[in-house]
Amino acid sequence: MGGLICALPNSYFVYRSFAFRGAQAARHIVKNFYRAEAVKLGLTALLFGLVFKFVQPLEPASLFLAFFIVQIVHWFAPLIMAGTKSPTAGS
Repeated sequence: MGGLICALPNSYFVYRSFAFRGAQAARHIVKNFYRAEAVKLGLTALLFGLVFKFVQPLEPASLFLAFFIVQIVHWFAPLIMAGTKSPTAGS
C-alpha cells in the first residue's frame, strides 16, 4: 500500500507535467507543473487517509517504509540511469 501511495500520485504528476512541450508552451508548462504538484500532494494525503481508515489490520511502520523506499527509488533513478551505458553507445 505504501508503494502505491507514492507511485500513483507521482504518475499523475508526470502525466500532467509533461502534457505540453516547446518554448511557446512555457507558461502552460509552469502552470501545469504547479497544479500537478498540488494535486499530487493532495492525492498522497487522501490515499494515506483512506488506507488508515479502511485497511485493517495495518502496520504503520511497514506502510511508511514502503512509501519511503519507493520515494528513494524516484530520487535515485536518474543517477542510476546516468551511470548505465547503452550497449550500442560508442559503436
